[in-house]
Amino acid sequence: MAYFIVKSLHVLFVMSWVAAVFYLPRILVNLAEAGQEPSVRTRLELMGRRLYKFGHMMFGLAFIFGLTLWLYFHIAGGWLHAKLGLVVVLFIYYIWTGRMLKRSAAGGPLPTARSLRWFNELPILLVLVIIYLVLAKPF
Repeated sequence: MAYFIVKSLHVLFVMSWVAAVFYLPRILVNLAEAGQEPSVRTRLELMGRRLYKFGHMMFGLAFIFGLTLWLYFHIAGGWLHAKLGLVVVLFIYYIWTGRMLKRSAAGGPLPTARSLRWFNELPILLVLVIIYLVLAKPF
């Protein structure tokens, strides 16, 4: 019973974090398209900062429950190492988007909206592979 509660909480917080991972780059696209409209930029930067903070909290909680699964319930296997490696890559991606947001808020340039749209698609591939590894446990 405890295993399923911990796993359910881990999945819930992972889903919340991944929602932030998916949406933060979209805010960057909107910022790039907003031009110099101060009211729009201010609103998007505020949304981005709040989402970035929320995502960090969700990642921390997902990490705690994932660590509990690994240490207390002895979840292991080669698939887990691959999954964790991809989670690290996804976390680096998330940090990178946060830095772009902070740079934009400080008046720095963003990549083009088109480049950011492509950048926005990268986590989908990573999450798809992570889901496959978790469900199939291929090795």
